[in-house]
Amino acid sequence: MPDPTAADSAGARPRVLHLISDERRGGAQNFARDLHRELRRRGQASALCALAPHPAVPPARPGAGTTGVCTAGTAVPGTCGEGCPDTARLRAAAVLGPGRLRPSTLWALRSAARAADVVLAHGSDTLAACALALAGTPTPFVYVSVGHPRYWTANRLRRLRGAALMHRAAAVTTLTDEARAVLEEQFELPGGKVRVIPNSRAAESYPPADGRDDRRAARHALGLPADVLLVAWIGAIAPEKRFDLALDVLDRLPDVRMAVAGDGPLLETLARHPAAARAHFLGPLPDPAPLYRAADALLLTSDSEGVPGALIEAALAGVPAVATDVGWVREVVRDGATGALVAPGDPLALAEALAKVLACNRAGLGAAARAHALEHFELGAVVDDWQRLVAEVWRGGPPS
Repeated sequence: MPDPTAADSAGARPRVLHLISDERRGGAQNFARDLHRELRRRGQASALCALAPHPAVPPARPGAGTTGVCTAGTAVPGTCGEGCPDTARLRAAAVLGPGRLRPSTLWALRSAARAADVVLAHGSDTLAACALALAGTPTPFVYVSVGHPRYWTANRLRRLRGAALMHRAAAVTTLTDEARAVLEEQFELPGGKVRVIPNSRAAESYPPADGRDDRRAARHALGLPADVLLVAWIGAIAPEKRFDLALDVLDRLPDVRMAVAGDGPLLETLARHPAAARAHFLGPLPDPAPLYRAADALLLTSDSEGVPGALIEAALAGVPAVATDVGWVREVVRDGATGALVAPGDPLALAEALAKVLACNRAGLGAAARAHALEHFELGAVVDDWQRLVAEVWRGGPPS
């Protein structure tokens, strides 16, 4: 088989369309942006679009164009402007419609996919959208699964729905061999259809703080206090992320402040927690990198995870993490070496672990976390795998 990263006999490479659910800076969205930029850097045609706007992103001004994602990878309200070199291509990378599975959105996706050879569907909502919108078209899609598959297989209805959708994909990617085994068994996917490609991030997107002054500047830019112990919590404020545990932890550590990046259905309720007075609610950040530079540690309190992108991002930024030992979190956080792992659902144990991390050599833990992430989760190490898979799907694909 020819080298899939090289030009074929016609001098062309497959054109890739990355599809994300919305404009948030969630794990699936961050990875899609990083992979999109890296493919373009390597000379491969790549575009990026979102199914729907996120409520926190202001709508476009009338006549200003479509709220979208610039093909260079930057979330933008309205258009990039006439000075942006990607303005002419913005419509192909814009938000497609008013809702993730609205008929107008699916029709726009079907239209956008005509300009691509392969669609990469990042996240569960994009799986359903591609299965519906691309039915009967010649454009194949690859479903990029980033969560823990056992969360998807909690009941028979979920398994039936997941199987129906995943069988429509030309290929499915997941993060570990264990996840592949679960997907193949629970959804009866044929051998070779599920590929393991580790989660990753571009190291250049998450530079560590360059000393105390840089950390103070990052805090000032975010409106955070300068001289306190500051813990970052990043994610959707939804049941499985257990932000209630994070506030219980904060309640036990009176000298600590918490910066919260994200929103979700439980925000209004949990904002009334007694410890919320020491939490700084930043909303969904357009770029989490400044928060990593501002933070002394990252706290992850989830009941369910795969290989969380936020842990990789924090590690690349040299920030130690305290996390619940769920999914494959331990592949990123090495207990005692780059941070701490705690059994899920235990706020007292989380508080004790966080206090210990904050009190010890944070710089040493952060340096170890960065070295581990650079070795195992840097994007450049896995882009070849993505290019090979895209080329294989383009040429006819694995079993379907």
